[in-house]
Amino acid sequence: MTQALNTLFVQTQGAYLHLEHDAVKIEVERVTVARVPLHHLASIAVFGNVLISPYLMARCADEGRDISVLTQYGRFKARIHGGTSGNVLLRRAQHAALDDTGQRLEISKRFIAGKIQNARGTLMRAARESNDPEDWKTLRDATALLEASLRYARDAPSVDELRGCEGNAARVYFAAFTSLVRTNRADFEFLERSKRPPRDPINALLSFIYALLTGDCVAALEGVGLDPQVGFLHALRPGRPALALDLIEEFRSYIADRLALTLINRAQITLKDFDERTGGAWSLNEAGRKTVLVEYQNRKKQELTHPVTQSQIPLGLAPHIQARLLARHLRGDLPAYPPFIPKV
Repeated sequence: MTQALNTLFVQTQGAYLHLEHDAVKIEVERVTVARVPLHHLASIAVFGNVLISPYLMARCADEGRDISVLTQYGRFKARIHGGTSGNVLLRRAQHAALDDTGQRLEISKRFIAGKIQNARGTLMRAARESNDPEDWKTLRDATALLEASLRYARDAPSVDELRGCEGNAARVYFAAFTSLVRTNRADFEFLERSKRPPRDPINALLSFIYALLTGDCVAALEGVGLDPQVGFLHALRPGRPALALDLIEEFRSYIADRLALTLINRAQITLKDFDERTGGAWSLNEAGRKTVLVEYQNRKKQELTHPVTQSQIPLGLAPHIQARLLARHLRGDLPAYPPFIPKV
């Protein structure tokens, strides 16, 4: 169990959460292991075989606390959320933008511009800090290719071609990813991106953090009244949070990838924090997940100057601000959506 930034994370298998005198009581094998006052919590996240009483779920829904349900290995499955209170006019504008080919393309380009520029910034920063000539060259070559990808993306005539530009940029970025690993490189060599299932420890680590970040983006979008399932870049599918997957693109490198690299390079995460499952799939074990959850919340507390508002904010608020900027654009208050591209 981990509590940070008003989110309660429970990953002990077989745990049972229920309400007792306005506090969340956590039991394992009928033994009380913790009590957390409900008013201290903004949300709850449970991993795997964790039970929650119907009364606690109803109370959280009534009071606006989200409950996120993930697999034991961190794959997002569902969110328990109260009644929708979003502005119907904003959602109508969101649907209208999806139906407008030109507006959909321009919004999608903004998400991809943020993704590529932040990926390029991560590589440039690593190149400046590198003492290895081979790594330095790999990183510098990749930044040049990403600059070209950014130009192609800006000129893409359709969403399909934009997706192609994004895919090429991702391949360039991940081809240089091993050069970002400075500790235990043999254990965390990046060969290719694999998702379902992750085929090596570094992919398992990235997928786990991406799942956490996706949940935060869903909450940010719902918080301003947008529909997380109606996206512009990602294809619409039942149950898929397409708009959250759009929004996460500009945060992948800056939040998730940098956190993963920090954990590896500081040896906070090592090979002992992973399990290899049947069929060659890898996943974080309980100790590894706990380390990541704590450091993910610490990362969200770090302050930075938001590139658009120029205000000092904790990094964890960035998805919420971006969701508000997107809502303002859809309402017609901003001529274009400004992606999150902080200084590096």
